[in-house]
Amino acid sequence: MNNIVYLDNSATTKPCVKAVEYINNALCENWGNPSSLHLMGMNAEIAVSEARGSVATFLHCREDEIFFTSCGTESNNTAIMSIKYKKHNGKRIITTAIEHPSVLEPIKALEKEGYEVIYLHPDKSGVISLEELKSNLNSDTCLVSIMLVNNEIGSIQPIIEAAELTKRIAPNALFHTDAVQAFGKLPINLQKTKIDLLSASGHKIHGPKGIGILYKRKGVNISPLLLGGGQEKNLRSGTECVPLICGLKGAIDEIGSAEKLYQKQKELFDYAHCKLCELDFIKFNSNSECIPYIINISVPGYRSEVLQHFLERKNIFVSSGSACAKGELSYVLREIEASAIEIDGALRLSFSRYNTNDDVDSFCSALCEAVSVLKKSI
Repeated sequence: MNNIVYLDNSATTKPCVKAVEYINNALCENWGNPSSLHLMGMNAEIAVSEARGSVATFLHCREDEIFFTSCGTESNNTAIMSIKYKKHNGKRIITTAIEHPSVLEPIKALEKEGYEVIYLHPDKSGVISLEELKSNLNSDTCLVSIMLVNNEIGSIQPIIEAAELTKRIAPNALFHTDAVQAFGKLPINLQKTKIDLLSASGHKIHGPKGIGILYKRKGVNISPLLLGGGQEKNLRSGTECVPLICGLKGAIDEIGSAEKLYQKQKELFDYAHCKLCELDFIKFNSNSECIPYIINISVPGYRSEVLQHFLERKNIFVSSGSACAKGELSYVLREIEASAIEIDGALRLSFSRYNTNDDVDSFCSALCEAVSVLKKSI
C-alpha cells in the first residue's frame, strides 16, 4: 500500500534499515550457535556480546546486568513470577491498576496463590500518588511493579522517586518497572536509580519482534522461567536468537541519542496537540505531561471501531487502545474516570520518528470527514 499514515507505533513499529541489515547479516553470514566453541560459534557470541554492550550503554548500566528474552511479556513474567521463590521477603505485592496485562496477569496468578496485592489507582491524569505508595509499603512487601509509561494514555509515572521510596521503607522488596513504552524514547540512566528490574522490547523502537530485554541489577537474585542449557547466565535457557538480538542492536544504533530524539518528537507532539485542539468534537484522555509519543483522544458518540475502519480505508492506521486488549473496553480509561461513551469512542495515536506534520494533518482531515459522514447515520 502506498501513502500509508501509520499512527499505531505503540503496538509495533516498522523495522529500521540497520535492524534489517543486521538481521540479514546474522541470518546469512554469522549464523553460528553462540554456545558452540568453534570459530563460527565464537563470532556469533561476539555479536551477542556487542548487542548486550549497546543496550547497557543505552541504559547506563553494566553489560552483565542485561539479559535477552523473547519479548517484553517474558521479561515482565520472569521478573514478577520469580517472587514466589523468595518467601522470606514477605507476601505483599504493590502495583498499579493500569499496568499492561503482562504485568497484571502474573500478579493475579500470584494473588490466587495467597499473595496480598495492593493496586494503586491513578488520578485523572493517569499518574499514581507517591503518598499512596508510601502508605502501603511495609516490611512484608516483596515486590513493587510500576510501569514507567502507560501504553494507552502515555502517562509517565514517578519511577525514580517510587523506587527510592520503596528501598527506604521496604529495603528487601524488589522494584520492577515495565519500560516497554519508554525504552528508546525517554532517557533512562539506571546508575542513578534504585530500580532492580526493568523490562523492554525491541519491536517498539523499530527493531524486530521476538526480542526482549530484562535488566537485573548486579546482586539481585531471581529465578528463571525457562530451564535447560543455562544460556544467559542460567536466567533464560534456550539458544540465543542471534538475528533478533543483532536487529535490536541495529535499532539502538539508529536511535543515537534518546535525548535529541525526545526533543524532536516533542515538536511533532506539540503540533499534533495544537491541531487536535482545533477539533471541537474530541476530548483528550492523555494529560499534557504524557510522553510525546502517545495521544489518546475520544470522539464521544462515535464508536472507535467504526472510526478505525473509516480511517483505514484512507490508509490511516490508529488504535482504539492497547493492541493486547483485542477490542475490549479500556480498563485504563475507566481508571481515569472516562465515561462509557468516551471509552467507546477512544482512539490512540502513537507516533514514531518517521511520522511528520503531514501525517497529523491527514489524520485530522480524515477524522473530520468521518464525523461528518457518520453523523448522518446517527
